[in-house]
Amino acid sequence: MKYLKIFLLLAVCLSGCNCNAGDQDKKENEEKVSTAMIRSEEFVTIDPKEISGNPIQLIGEDWMLITAGNKESYNTMTAGWGTLGYIWGKPIATCYIHPDRYTFEFMEKSEYYTLCFFDNDYRSALTYCGTESGRDHKEKNKAEEAGLTPLYTENGAVYFKEAYLVLECRKLYSAPFKAEDFATNVVVSRRDSDTQSIYNEKPPYHKFYIGEIVNTQTRKAVN
Repeated sequence: MKYLKIFLLLAVCLSGCNCNAGDQDKKENEEKVSTAMIRSEEFVTIDPKEISGNPIQLIGEDWMLITAGNKESYNTMTAGWGTLGYIWGKPIATCYIHPDRYTFEFMEKSEYYTLCFFDNDYRSALTYCGTESGRDHKEKNKAEEAGLTPLYTENGAVYFKEAYLVLECRKLYSAPFKAEDFATNVVVSRRDSDTQSIYNEKPPYHKFYIGEIVNTQTRKAVN
C-alpha cells in the first residue's frame, strides 16, 4: 500500500509536469503561428517584371483603385480601364480618369499616385469606392468607410494595407482623348454595342496618364 501511494503521487506529479509542458508548447506554437500570419502580410518590393497575372484580368475583371493626393488629403476611385507595359525605356502603367471624377482633381496636382489591386474578399470595398464620390462625402473618408487602411510611400503617395499588389507611379505624360482621334465605330457602349457611343458623341472625354512604375510591392509569405 505504501508503494502504491508513492506510485500514485509520482504519477500525479508527472502528469502535472506534462500538462504544464503541453500548455507551454501550445502557447509557443500559437505565438509562432501568430507571428507567421503577421509576417506573411508584410509587403516586399519586387521588380515590375515579376508582377504575376494577366493585366487584362487584373484591371478589366478584378479592377483596381487609383489613388492620388497625400496624407493630408487624397481620394481614391475604382477603375477597370488601364494598361501595363513598357515605353521610353521604363516600365509603365496607364490609367484613365474622367474629369467628372473627384479623383481627377487630385491626379492633376499629384506627381506620384498608386494603383492598388485586391483579392476577391474586397470586391464590395471596390464597388463602394466606385459608386460613392468623395466629393459628396467630404465629412468622412471614403476609403476608410469601405474598410481600407491608408499607408504612405516615401514619396508621400497613398496606398492601402489590404491590397496584395501596389504600383507606385510617377506621372510622365497625360492628355485628354480628342473626338477627331477616335476611329469610327470603335468606342461603343457596353449597354448597346451596336448603336451608342460610350461618350454619346459629347465631350468631355477621359484623360489618360502614363506613369513610370517606380515602386512595386506585393505580399509574400515569409517563412
